[in-house]
Amino acid sequence: MNNPELSSLANSVANIPPSVLHEAGWHEKMYNLLLQNLPFSLILIDPSLCVISEKWHADQNFGRPEGCAVGMRLRDLMPDDGLEISQLETAITKLFDKGVVIPSALMTYRQPKMPLRIYLYTLIPVKSGDSIENVMLVLDDVTEKLRVSAKARMDLRYLEGVIESGNDLVIVTDFNGMITSWNANAERISGYSLKDVQGRMSSDFWETTQSESSQIRELVTSGTVTFLELNLVTRSGLRIPVKWLFSSIRDDFGMVNGFVAVGKDLSESRALEEHLRQSEKLAALGVMAGGIAHELRNPLAVSYSAAQFLLEPEIDAVFQQACVKKIVDGIERSSVIIENLLRFARPSTIDQIESVNLVNLARDTVSFLTPQAKLTKINFLEVYEDPPVFVLGNESLLRQVMMNLILNAAQSMPTGGDVIVSMLKEHDEAVFSVRDAGCGIAPALMAKLFDPFFTTRPVGQGTGLGLSISHTIVAQLKGTINVEFSEVGVGSLFVVRLPLLAQVT
Repeated sequence: MNNPELSSLANSVANIPPSVLHEAGWHEKMYNLLLQNLPFSLILIDPSLCVISEKWHADQNFGRPEGCAVGMRLRDLMPDDGLEISQLETAITKLFDKGVVIPSALMTYRQPKMPLRIYLYTLIPVKSGDSIENVMLVLDDVTEKLRVSAKARMDLRYLEGVIESGNDLVIVTDFNGMITSWNANAERISGYSLKDVQGRMSSDFWETTQSESSQIRELVTSGTVTFLELNLVTRSGLRIPVKWLFSSIRDDFGMVNGFVAVGKDLSESRALEEHLRQSEKLAALGVMAGGIAHELRNPLAVSYSAAQFLLEPEIDAVFQQACVKKIVDGIERSSVIIENLLRFARPSTIDQIESVNLVNLARDTVSFLTPQAKLTKINFLEVYEDPPVFVLGNESLLRQVMMNLILNAAQSMPTGGDVIVSMLKEHDEAVFSVRDAGCGIAPALMAKLFDPFFTTRPVGQGTGLGLSISHTIVAQLKGTINVEFSEVGVGSLFVVRLPLLAQVT
């Protein structure tokens, strides 16, 4: 690391004019210049352990003016409990007597009424021929350096503790993707120890496509932080779903020399999601069982009663015909319910595809439902595109979708009101919409609206298959069906979008 004081000294020497080098006393001036700019203190000690020369760095003179330490014994110069000084005196004495040079060592010293300081001291023999005449004691105050180093080590231990105690997997690699670090949680989940994976490529433990590997490299190199879901391959061969956050490691010059991948194990959340899905299926099955049982029980009960009357030996012909009709109606209604169930359970492709004019279809559907709507004080307001709106589809199935939406809108207004039915064009789509001013849909129910068997109506008044079957039909025709507006007490807007005939491929 560059020392600003030594750099300043070098600049001073470099700028000395050549003529000065030959002046009398130049060497002494240069010697003094060097001493003044040294970043540490120098004390020259004789065999009696007295100071014969001194040069103190700022704030290291133990509270004494420059030059007053000459002639003082080392112990008198640095008075304290004596332990540190005794060790230093022993080392200096060995150097004088036996020429034994000890390595640099640390020494603590607390000047009276001053904070503790830590010095790195070095002993340098000053020889005349083969004999050691003096010893140079070099004192370098390293208190701040050690404090910074200790803080860095503490920060590092803290970071390591956070990484090791967290629930996330942490993988660190070099620039080439070779693993250099692998935390305890990664060991636990994968079954591989750090020793097993060090020096191996991180890609050996991920299920990635070539495009995903290239994406990781591009993201890391560009410094972009992003999430990717990749399976972690364990020692036992299991594939663990993990959501990874990739970020680059850069040096002081901003160059990428590795990356960190922090992963969250998704196994538990995926298991919970599957459990919830199963619970929802069971709940839906319960709702379906209640609704279907009621729906089938009514026509079956009527048919059973009518059949009982037919068993009577004497029965009026008119009443007999009425009983037969009740039986036929009950069977047909039961058949429709079962057909809807089968349509949902085994959705198939639409076999008969033809050009359908949605404007005419919407008009016919509204016209068919108008007499029934008037009984419940429902008024239809119709808005249609002037030119015909053609799509590829099945007229019967599209009529079923329209009837489901219009009937749902009417049933949401038990006291009557206006239902707006429109059939328009928007860009390359045919847009069929139904707007009501009914009870609206609570936000908590919006996500379940197109789920099979889900209904807000009382048991026996609906199987909850209408919207889910409509969704299936529209999806098969490459369209969408959505609730684009709904507010409790205000009303709802259902919109079906289908590709126009010219746009269908």
